[in-house]
Amino acid sequence: MRMLLTKELVKAARGLVGTSAVSLAEAASVPLDTLKSFESGRNKTLSAENQNKVQRALEAHGIQFLDVDDSAQGPGVALKPGDK
Repeated sequence: MRMLLTKELVKAARGLVGTSAVSLAEAASVPLDTLKSFESGRNKTLSAENQNKVQRALEAHGIQFLDVDDSAQGPGVALKPGDK
């Protein structure tokens, strides 16, 4: 499933799998500056291509992205809608 990634989702996912921005950028074949600009909020979005690359790289590390009515396949954490 492809979803709109936010800087919070990417940083949380990196934290869950214990990978650095440098390692994620390399795994996703995305420029480090692009990833850092996104995570810092300097750039509000990633291109569709870079978003797909980052999501696939995180999924390869074991991250499962959930949409509103999805449930996890195993233990994990999720943010309830409206609880931000």
